Amino acid sequence: MEQGVQILLVDDDQTILRAVRLLLELDGHKVWEAEDGEVALQLLAVRKFDVVITDSFMPGMEAAQLVSRIRQMRPEQPIIMAMAFRQECQAFGQRPGRLGAMLRKPFTLTELQDAIKQVLTTHSQDQPSIGMVSATKPQDVFLPPNP
Repeated sequence: MEQGVQILLVDDDQTILRAVRLLLELDGHKVWEAEDGEVALQLLAVRKFDVVITDSFMPGMEAAQLVSRIRQMRPEQPIIMAMAFRQECQAFGQRPGRLGAMLRKPFTLTELQDAIKQVLTTHSQDQPSIGMVSATKPQDVFLPPNP
């Protein structure tokens, strides 16, 4: 995977923010943190990111709102969403073009690396975004139906 990727990490859980940031920085990436959707949008207004990685459930602005607002600002922005529940993955994945990849929590560093690689490859090829859960267990994998 390409190193030096500029990543915006959005999560209201400070422990997760610190842990994922550390993993990504050790992998050679530059990471900015946002503890909620509003802060993420403020950062996106002044800076371009290669990838946005966001939690699906946060107080204040829900993930669907955040993704919609990001799409209004930057239609081609690669977005990865981390979700705790399979039902969330299925509901979000059925909306074509909204997400580049989905991760089911808990995820591994390898799964995160694969998701980043997937969205950057898709974005660089100017292909439409696809929904995907990167997972190690077959029952966790969800690919949305083709439109």
